[in-house]
Amino acid sequence: MQAITVRDREAGVGGFVVGEVPYPHAAENDVVVRVHAAGFTPGELAWPATWTDRAGRDRTPSVPGHELSGVVVELGFGTTGLTVGQRVFGLCDWARDGSLAEYTAVEARNLAPLAADLDHSVGAALPISGLTAWQGLFDHGGLRAGQTVLIHGAAGGVGSIAVQLAREVGARVIGTGRAADREVVLGLGAEVFVDLAAESLEGVGEVDVVLDVIGGEVLARSTALLRAGGTVVTVAMPPVVQPENGRAVFFVVEPDRVRLAELARWVREGRLKPIVGEVRPLAEAAAAFGPDRRRIPGKTIIRVADEGGQRS
Repeated sequence: MQAITVRDREAGVGGFVVGEVPYPHAAENDVVVRVHAAGFTPGELAWPATWTDRAGRDRTPSVPGHELSGVVVELGFGTTGLTVGQRVFGLCDWARDGSLAEYTAVEARNLAPLAADLDHSVGAALPISGLTAWQGLFDHGGLRAGQTVLIHGAAGGVGSIAVQLAREVGARVIGTGRAADREVVLGLGAEVFVDLAAESLEGVGEVDVVLDVIGGEVLARSTALLRAGGTVVTVAMPPVVQPENGRAVFFVVEPDRVRLAELARWVREGRLKPIVGEVRPLAEAAAAFGPDRRRIPGKTIIRVADEGGQRS
């Protein structure tokens, strides 16, 4: 089968190689999924699990990508809750070969059913972005109606979903990004947009929750905006600066089948719309995520196969 593999940790996405790799083995409680669409996070090339297994042994050449949408084609021993031929979407394990492949083996508990009226590109755009936004805002940030949340990178994969989720629960949303993102972010439901390159972040006033995907100076400056009892939540890096009268939380997203199903339900009800940016075939994965790519709001998706299962 065809897949993207990486061997060179220093090469970044320039080290992507398209080639033939062995068909995956379905271990106990696994399923094998025929991948139709996949998501990739460039930051994962810095994660140790991309290069080594849980015992610290080199596992290259490894297949990157941890978001997928596709169809179950095989069940491992003892697998329950899913059936062959079922449309599914979800997360691949961090320390196993991922989704930039025609087939991949995934723990069944990391997948949720995908309704027939949802496109696979939408299914692949939801898992990491949707779960990160939900867990960051509500599980770690405790955001509730009437509060104010500051969302960095509000036009990106995580940020665009976070803006919509926060709006749905009745929170006031302040989004940040580049000047070109303004109309997109305001259109998603943000009340205020801040161009970090040209406008004052400090001018937004106090907030109850900060959701950060940037880190560095932006994270440090945001901490000073926190209202007493508030929470800064980041996925970029462990916080260096702690708020005087609040909390700072760093977390890594966790699989959650129940929440994935709920996010898909919100999409079907029109309450949530993941922004799918570019959609590229597997052979163009390196170009899709390379440094020269056009910056487009939302999530870039790799289309591996069409609805009929043919290579894209």
